Amino acid sequence: MAAIENDWKEALEEEFKKDYYKKLFLFLKKEYTQKVIYPHSDDIFNAFHLTPLKDVKVIILGQDPYHNPGEAHGLCFSVKPDVRIPPSLVNIYTELKDDMGCGIPNHGYLTSWAEQGVLLLNTVLTVRAHEPASHQQIGWEEFTNAAIRAVEEQERPIVYILWGKPAQSKKRMIKNPNHKVLEAPHPSPLSAYRGFFGSKPFSQANAFLQANHVTPVDWSIKNI
Repeated sequence: MAAIENDWKEALEEEFKKDYYKKLFLFLKKEYTQKVIYPHSDDIFNAFHLTPLKDVKVIILGQDPYHNPGEAHGLCFSVKPDVRIPPSLVNIYTELKDDMGCGIPNHGYLTSWAEQGVLLLNTVLTVRAHEPASHQQIGWEEFTNAAIRAVEEQERPIVYILWGKPAQSKKRMIKNPNHKVLEAPHPSPLSAYRGFFGSKPFSQANAFLQANHVTPVDWSIKNI
């Protein structure tokens, strides 16, 4: 795993010393040698690499990484540029177009969001190939809870976007009065029509940021 070197390192360094993380590390070391695991081990912490804690203005919480070949690269809902756009992201783009008028890009690579301060964080950071949720309850939830706590300690305005029940289960941790929570059903084809479409998360997030004198996110994504 590529070490975290930015300001997340200080925020999370105590987690790396805890027994649960030592067990998690040993488990993953074995898993990567014996099975096909996504994302690549060097990509596990990409959400932290690309969005330093000091820059976080929006958090989008996912569940666990995509489990098909070549898709996951450490940012929730994002895929590499040459990979077919997954159905959940297709629905996110549809809502983005309806909400903000943005064109739908020809790829699913969301790094432009991450580089603007959108932390694209899964609550579980690894998964076995073709086995969704296979790395739940091995320690990742405790680690990403620590990341959420670190964000909660920031006094500047921050928006949480919680899509689906696993993400919404974290709402109990979000108590900072300077932060705003936006909730909607998950964007997957199974649930998007239950209230994800029409929820306007992107314009709501920007309205909150602007009202608090924070530069809004440019949600538009350029074609490649």
